Amino acid sequence: YTPDVVHPDGVERIDDFAYEPWPTWTFRLEDGTRIRQEIIARHGAPLVAIRWRLEEDDRAGRSALATPAKLTVRLFLSGRDYHALHKENGGFRFAPDVDGERLTWRPYEGVPAVTVTTNGSYEHAPEWYRNFLYTEERARGLDYVEDLAAPGIFTWDLAAGDAVCLLGADTPADTATAPAAAVAMFSAVRGAEAERRRGFASGLERAADAYVVRRGGGRTIIAGYPWFTDWGRDTFIALRGLCIATGRLDEAREILLAWAATVSDGMVPNRFPDHGDAPEYNAVDAALWYVVAVGDLARSLAVRGRALPPRERTAFDAAIDAILSGYARGTRYGIHVDDDGLVAAGVPGVQLTWMDAKVGDWVVTPRIGKPVEVQALWLNALGGAAAASDRWRLLFERGRQSFATRFWNESSGYLYDVVDVDHVAGTVDAAFRPNQILAAGGLPLTLVDPTRARRVIDAVETRLVTPLGPRSLAPGEPGYVPRYEGDVRARDGAYHQGTVWPWLAGPFVEAWVRARGSTRAAKLEAQRRFVLPLLAHLDAAGLGHVSEIADGDAPHTPRGCPFQAWSLGELLRVQRGVLAEVAIEGDGVCEPRSDDPEPATTARLRA
Repeated sequence: YTPDVVHPDGVERIDDFAYEPWPTWTFRLEDGTRIRQEIIARHGAPLVAIRWRLEEDDRAGRSALATPAKLTVRLFLSGRDYHALHKENGGFRFAPDVDGERLTWRPYEGVPAVTVTTNGSYEHAPEWYRNFLYTEERARGLDYVEDLAAPGIFTWDLAAGDAVCLLGADTPADTATAPAAAVAMFSAVRGAEAERRRGFASGLERAADAYVVRRGGGRTIIAGYPWFTDWGRDTFIALRGLCIATGRLDEAREILLAWAATVSDGMVPNRFPDHGDAPEYNAVDAALWYVVAVGDLARSLAVRGRALPPRERTAFDAAIDAILSGYARGTRYGIHVDDDGLVAAGVPGVQLTWMDAKVGDWVVTPRIGKPVEVQALWLNALGGAAAASDRWRLLFERGRQSFATRFWNESSGYLYDVVDVDHVAGTVDAAFRPNQILAAGGLPLTLVDPTRARRVIDAVETRLVTPLGPRSLAPGEPGYVPRYEGDVRARDGAYHQGTVWPWLAGPFVEAWVRARGSTRAAKLEAQRRFVLPLLAHLDAAGLGHVSEIADGDAPHTPRGCPFQAWSLGELLRVQRGVLAEVAIEGDGVCEPRSDDPEPATTARLRA
């Protein structure tokens, strides 16, 4: 609490913690009493199950059930958007509706109800707890002090048995209210989750499942937790690893088919706002990543001897044709194909590439003109269409030739980041950024010859690569920011100015291996040098997942969103695709716990 007051002292009593198969803490009290707490989120349902259990007192030699222990738990509630904070007010509804073991709070009109089902007793004791201090929010220059409503206290006699509590956002119609309802519900949730998690080949694939969610009657991909929704660019990059590389082809097909219906003037939305406003068509590359993902899906189906049904193939072909046609004739924000066959894009005040940080009217990395990765994506998309139709062949050949002559920086041995900067013919931006790896082997079609590709990748490795992936700008370049920290303006100013992006490790490793002939030796070396550090990171921040970003300077502290879809997706794509024959797993397999009568899982590392 403010000002930097810590209460109570539970952190001092943590004896053990494990995040597999779900977060589990063991607390040891002063007299040797040990209490185990499990928190289980039920996948696909707005339900969290919690259990507290007395453990054997190994120091005193006493049975757990012989230890008198009363557990009290105070419930804190808000009822707010996840970008907001809650303040004390007179409108909060403290009184619950009671139905047997089930209590339902309706904090505010229009806010989903919170249902709590327990096998404990409840005492109504409404209070406001004020001035919770969120240190990370404070460090990020955001609102950081919150008040929470505490309606009452739950109590259990742990010596008489386990304490269970299930919190949900709604109440299933068939939920029982008999005395054993809470315990039975907990056992059902725990058993179902254990069984579901045992069905994945690895911890990475199990983690990937958290991002594939339902939207209405279909599926989509959440870009990250805890504060992202689904974004177009992120979806198509992440889907290649989360779904296609792991063989979840039907889900990939379903997601991509849903997005096919969103094409407008050659573009797909980059974001659906949180509150139902119109989708935002503000990315030059999202639609091109969509084409790349469809190509990945088609190749993966073909490898398995499968083909898309004619109706779906027609839908994909129509979407791709609409994207290419929209770019060729010109669309929003100055996006158009120039006489050289390359895509020009951008207007002042709008961020169109993946380097999209903006603070007020300040676009940090505008990159107006012809960005290098946009050309790589455009020519990859165009190349696939050219193979199937003469309509696109001449444009593809013109664009590919123009790229080879216009982007190569011979004096430095790498590719320009942008040409025709601000739409001024002949101007270039020679800042050393990682975007060039998509043209040098990080996508199915490589746009430079092998000698140049090797020079590019070697330079990227030397100047950009860190244990958590490539930096977004090389140290020593004007504007390089070594750490992602400070208030909103400072952090957004650093976002693509040196900050490390783990998702870029995917195209980098693919290009690095390809530049060395895709030999087994090259793959083994890539696994050791670039992938194992990412696997070690699974225990460092968003446990079992890969962070959004990290500091450009050592020690490359993980930052940003701790659970990021495209970061995990690209690691999976490298492991299951690029390095499949040599990949070393560091991501866990499941097996039943022998010391627990209920279905459960635990994780062990294999290497």
